[in-house]
Amino acid sequence: MIIDSLKNASKYFLLNPNFEAAFDFIAQNNIASLPDGMTTISENLRVIVNTAQANSNKVEALQFFECHDNHIDIQVCVQGLETYAWKPREKCNQPNGEYNTEKDVRFWKDTPDTFFELTNNQFAILYPEDCHASMMGAGEIKKLIFKVKI
Repeated sequence: MIIDSLKNASKYFLLNPNFEAAFDFIAQNNIASLPDGMTTISENLRVIVNTAQANSNKVEALQFFECHDNHIDIQVCVQGLETYAWKPREKCNQPNGEYNTEKDVRFWKDTPDTFFELTNNQFAILYPEDCHASMMGAGEIKKLIFKVKI
């Protein structure tokens, strides 16, 4: 997992060829005014714009403690204060249902190791080994979720 601000995004371009395209999308758009929905940027990269009320109930939010097998998430906080839960996948041993191949998601019942927050123009890069839950907090959150195919 990586946590940083958009001003430092270029430091991560060499980690994956699609990271530069994701951050270029941000640089070329007024992300605060993007409408909710999904946009395909390339065969291996898409972005979901999501604006919603944060979930103040952590127990409820942790029902979506998840990881992915075939995608890296780049989650960008555009507006608001968003709390995330995190735990390394290697320490998770309580699956919550079966792996969904269509949505590339597996949920877990495990307790997170840590929580962190993102606010305006900060991002987290979450690899398949990073179990995470997001959209926790209070108030409205606008975010971008880039799905980077690995």
